[in-house]
Parts: sequence; structure tokens; C-alpha cells
Amino acid sequence: MEMPDDRYLTRRNGVYCYKRRVPAVVADEDNRGPIIRISLKTRDLAKARLLRDGYARADDDLWGAYLASDSKEAATKRYLSAVRRLAALGFTYRTTMEILQVATRDELFDRVRALMDCKPNSPTADALLGTVERPEVTIRAVFDVYVNEIATSEIANKSPGQRRGWLNTKRRALNNFVAVVGDKPIGLITREDGKAFYKWWQQKIAPPSVDGKKQPATHTPTCGNRDIGNMRLLYQKYHEYMGEEDVKNPFAKLGFSEKTKRTRPPFERGWILEKILAPGALRTLNDEARAIVLILIETGARLSEIANLNGQQIFVGLMDLTPHINVRGHDEDEDEDDGTREVKTNSSIREIPLVGVALEALKKFPDGFPRYRDKGTHLSNTLNKYFREHHLFPSKKHKIYSLRHSFEDRMTEAGIDTEVRMLLMGHTSSRPKYGKKGSLAFQRKELLKIALPFDPAIV
Repeated sequence: MEMPDDRYLTRRNGVYCYKRRVPAVVADEDNRGPIIRISLKTRDLAKARLLRDGYARADDDLWGAYLASDSKEAATKRYLSAVRRLAALGFTYRTTMEILQVATRDELFDRVRALMDCKPNSPTADALLGTVERPEVTIRAVFDVYVNEIATSEIANKSPGQRRGWLNTKRRALNNFVAVVGDKPIGLITREDGKAFYKWWQQKIAPPSVDGKKQPATHTPTCGNRDIGNMRLLYQKYHEYMGEEDVKNPFAKLGFSEKTKRTRPPFERGWILEKILAPGALRTLNDEARAIVLILIETGARLSEIANLNGQQIFVGLMDLTPHINVRGHDEDEDEDDGTREVKTNSSIREIPLVGVALEALKKFPDGFPRYRDKGTHLSNTLNKYFREHHLFPSKKHKIYSLRHSFEDRMTEAGIDTEVRMLLMGHTSSRPKYGKKGSLAFQRKELLKIALPFDPAIV
């Protein structure tokens, strides 16, 4: 924890020193006492404070190690103390063997010079010599640290459903890796382990031929790259968190080519009119799911964006001059369970005018869709299953998401301006943002060009 005051700082001849009393409860184990004095070799107060913070955290960890009842906890605290102590000196912690194997001549000289300034057998001397044992933390234990300590800010604004999805994706990569090489201590994971994981995925993405016959792939390159990428990130973030930023990553530069990106074909306008909007086509679908399909057709919004709408984002009342929905992220002023969630990108935050069947569907659900709020995957599975069973897909390549592609195609065919289309779709533009691409009323007038005719009875 950083200390903005000048605690533990003194000056001698204008040079700052770190000065701190060893707590009585650890005085028998810390032989530097009763008072620790370390020259910070700087006359700059701001720099002195930063160095002081590093030494203070290191000593807190060391004393915590002395007091820890669990041997693993003590080893971890002792190691953290060494890492932070060396960071204050401008070094990266290395074990003795690593120093002998990889340290440059200049680094060796620098370590020797630093050793001359510290007491023999002191914590700093042990850290410089690399004699503090690196704790054996298994990759599963590392994963727990990553989720509970390192990535907390990353998931802070995610909804419960988004957190579950995020966690499941990360845990799947971990479980797959452990199935291949075991729950190894992170310090013992080698490049060979990374390659073994890569080869395991390679068998699924590009299986070898059998008797001269090409075997079908069971997974796409995207699946393998996602798993390997998550393991690479886990390894990197953990070492950065522990203060070791130059450790070679065993998963570095491993991945599969994704030359052909799979795209979903759009529904043709005639198919939407004759099949999906036909009276009775969606009759046995539950009311909320049916309304969401109708809204998707005329807004092009993502399924999760529609499913998570609430009453504060839907404007279809008599006082609303331009009916529309407001897609946005979590608002700290609102209740946490109101269904808002982290949006995909900043460009996803937008207003979409309502026309045709989408407007009529939202009039029936002005407060949103509680059945599917924060359950985007469940909604997608429900709709895809219904469309398959009722032969509402023109081909096996079509999915419910194809309606979003259709919406964009219909806007293109109607001659709607490119930037207006990108705005309504929530796509990122590389151009600087100027203006609002026309008023909401103007955008609605443009969408009226593509509004499909429908029988009110289907809503």
C-alpha cells in the first residue's frame, strides 16, 4: 500500500534513507533489528517515497512470512518479499541457478556492487543471491489468484451472466491444459508443455489422415487460439502480479491460422416475409422470445442487447416523439439487478429508432424481458432450436444471428448512408466522430424505407 506521507523516511546529508523498527513479535527471527536503515541513494522526495513503498511492502511480506502458520503461505510471502526488495533496487528476482544461466556480465557486476552495500545474510542479500525459494504454486492455484485478485477490475462491470461466461471460458482453457500436462507448478511449466497443448489442439483442428482419408475437424482454429491465448494471458498476468515481467512465456507465439473467417449468411427479404413473419410461424414460441425475434428483424441489435433492455431504455410511450431503444452499459446510479451489463465496445452504446413490427412488439413489453435478462446464451439456444425444428432456416449455415446480417443488407440496398448504418449496428468506425449522423427522427425516417409489412396478429 502506498504511503503519501514521509513515514519510514529520514535524511542524512540530504540523502533519503528508509528507517523502520522491526516489530517485537518477529525480532527473534529478523536479525537486522532493532532498527532497519537502508540508504535510498536519492535526494528526490518523490523517488524516495516510491523506493520506500517497495521496501515497506517487502518487509511487510517478510514479517508476514515469519508469522504465517501455513508453510505454503509463508513461502509465498517470503518470495514476494524478495521480489519486491529487488524491484526497489532495480533488479528482477532470479534464483541462483537462473543468475548463473541467464544473467549478463553487467547484471552480475551490478548484483555484486549491490551486495557490497547490504549486510551479509540479510533479506536483501538473500534476494540478490537468489537463495529465496520460489514457491511451487500449481496452475490451478494460479488460476484462483488470477480470478480473485488480478482480474477483479476486468470483471467488475460485467453482469452475473457475463461473469459466468467469462469464467467458464477461462476455466475451460485451464481444464483442457491440465488434462494434457497435469496440474503442474507454474514455475515448472516448460515450452514443451506449451507445445504439447498446441499439438493436442492441432489434433482436433487438423486431424491426421487415416488410411489416406482426410478426417473431419472437430473444432475450429478459433477454439484452439482462444484456449492457448487464455493460458498465455494467465501465465503473463500472474508473473507480472508477482513482479516478474521478463519471464519467458511457454505459450508465446503458439496459435493457428484463421485465414478464412466464417460468416453467417443473411436471410433474404422474401424468406423473412414468407416464412418468419407468416401468420402462425412463431405461434408456439413463448411470448418474450417471439417479441425478441420481431425486434431483432427491424433493429439489427444483438440478441443480448435486446434481452437485457429494461424500462429505462425503452421509449415507446405516447410522450416519446421518436420511439427508440437506448443500448448502453451499466449505470452506477441504477440497481445492480436491473439487467444492464458491460457493452461489447463503446460504439455499442447507441440509440436505435423503432419501426414496424419491432415497435409493436416493444409496446407489449415496455419493461423488457425478465425471462431472458442476462441469459443471452439460453435465449440464443432457444431460438436456434425453434428455428431448426420449424424449418425456418434456409440452410444449415443460417443461425438466428443471421437476422442481424439481413438488417444491415437491407439498409445497404435501401441506400442508407454508410456511417448511419455503422452507428445503428454498433460497429466501430476508424474515422473521428463528428456530429450525430442525423437526428433520431432522421434515422427513423431512413429505417422506414426498409420496414417490412406484417400482420398485427403475429405480435
